[in-house]
Amino acid sequence: MPPSLRHLVASLLITSAAVVSPFVHAHGDVTPQSVDTKSLPQLGDQWREENPYRGNKEAIRIGTSAYAQNCARCHGLEAISGGIAPDLRQLDRDCMSQKDEVKKQACFKEIDGYFATSVRRGKVRNGAVYMPPFEGILNQEAIWSIKAYLETVRAMPAVAAAKAASAAAPAAAKSSASKKQ
Repeated sequence: MPPSLRHLVASLLITSAAVVSPFVHAHGDVTPQSVDTKSLPQLGDQWREENPYRGNKEAIRIGTSAYAQNCARCHGLEAISGGIAPDLRQLDRDCMSQKDEVKKQACFKEIDGYFATSVRRGKVRNGAVYMPPFEGILNQEAIWSIKAYLETVRAMPAVAAAKAASAAAPAAAKSSASKKQ
């Protein structure tokens, strides 16, 4: 390779590295934001095994904001991942397809535990930080509020989505028919 071409290739590689490097460390340099959870029932020091705020409107409101401030950078706006980190709308998708209600609730409880542990301790493999630990930064109320929010944006499995769509179709047809009269 001629020296001028080698110099051009080396310059391009150095420039590319300088431009791309801030994005490579996306998981390691997040500055966590505090979350005001005073309006929620306080949970104390003992960590719950499952989300005590499931369906709680105030927790969902707080969790929406807390997610945007602390999680969206990696997991995407409205939990729609751009590929850097897992798509959290899919977090409990296997639970949603459970037909047996007892198994479904056990699945939710297991996922809740996994979620809380992951957020508290972060994700580190081979010394690389994939997700920083939030324990000591976000309290239990904030973490469960984020989970309550994520439950409102969960992606439904194809079977459940088809079932929901078919259940909604008769209601929409009835509403449309009553408007025509």
